[in-house]
Amino acid sequence: MREDELASDRKQVVVEQVSHSFAGQMLAVDEMSFTVGAGEFVVIVGPSGCGKTTILNIIAGLMRQQTGEVIVDGQAPRAGRHDVAYMFAQDALLPWRKVIDNVLFGVEIQTGSRRPSREVRENAESLLSMVGLSGFGDAYPRQLSHGMRQRVALARTFLMPSPILLMDEPFGALDAHTKLMLEQGLLRLWDRDKRTVLFITHDLAEAICLADRVLICTARPGKIKSEIEIDLPRPRDINQLQHDPKYHELYQKIWEDMSLEMQM
Repeated sequence: MREDELASDRKQVVVEQVSHSFAGQMLAVDEMSFTVGAGEFVVIVGPSGCGKTTILNIIAGLMRQQTGEVIVDGQAPRAGRHDVAYMFAQDALLPWRKVIDNVLFGVEIQTGSRRPSREVRENAESLLSMVGLSGFGDAYPRQLSHGMRQRVALARTFLMPSPILLMDEPFGALDAHTKLMLEQGLLRLWDRDKRTVLFITHDLAEAICLADRVLICTARPGKIKSEIEIDLPRPRDINQLQHDPKYHELYQKIWEDMSLEMQM
């Protein structure tokens, strides 16, 4: 058994029979259950309003479920934990800080120090280079395109040493070309240290290109109706993947499952 397979046997995120409603009336999540193994890249897809972001917020400790149990790295969720990093759909950059200082911000919060070590700063510069922003460290967010700002947010997320990454449609508002570049950049970063990732998207192609497993959510109230193993080799080149017959087979399978939910 490979080292990564052994790691994924340890369940780093466990969601068991979780339900949550808003205003005591609208049931958003209904007895949802799934696990994410250590070092596994899991993507959740499903119709709008099926509770995908709600479950991510519960795992992050930003909300508390009404019933069921959630365990994150052996503990109950709690906001502000250093072992969990959250990348939102919006970049949330601080406009008064330069790009390099925005990348460093998460580590500063975690360590309580406004003076990161030389090693941390060098890692931040390396990450900016990996996401195609070498030379932009002294720029301000207002000087960047939306896609470039998301690249800064991606570098900030990976600079934090958190072993668990939650990602809520971080590339959803980008144009197709920029989105493809960021997906490939994310794969390069993930291949480097194999963190545990739970990623939300509406884009089935994105799900297949990134994931080890895809979890398909029912229409609201959301629960996991099925899961599909993405048995495509890694490392992955997204441009090449789309010429692979297996890719199209997986796309069709997920689309058929999703279509049933969207008709209901």
